[in-house]
Formats: sequence, structure tokens, C-alpha cells
Amino acid sequence: KKGYPFDNACCECFFKYLKKEEVNRKTYHSLQELRLSVFEYIEGFYNAKRPHSSLGMMTPNEKEEWYWAQH
Repeated sequence: KKGYPFDNACCECFFKYLKKEEVNRKTYHSLQELRLSVFEYIEGFYNAKRPHSSLGMMTPNEKEEWYWAQH
């Protein structure tokens, strides 16, 4: 449903932090600059260094490594 964020809570949470921790803190002069900033945030911080409570306080990269070690 449009306007009902609980249908997509995981994505809503991600975009909240993306805006708060990265996008709203800077001024971008081009679309390419914005894309690079978002990529660096996701790959360099969000997946690599930011622990997530839904993953048992592991980073997404740590959780993926743990998963593949089990399978």
C-alpha cells in the first residue's frame, strides 16, 4: 500500500540511515558524485563496519562470511 512503511520496514530503515548518515550531510554537484557517495557508504561502511541488530550485531559482510562457512 502506498504510504504504509511497515510493508517495507527493512528498506525503509536502510534508506533512513542512508539519508541521515550520508546523503543529507553533503552537497552533490553531479549525479555521478551522488552515486559514488552512495556506493562508498554501502560498500565501505554499511556492509563492512556497521553492525545490525537484526544480524546479531554482526555486519552484513560478517554475516555472509559466517553463512558460507556453515554451508
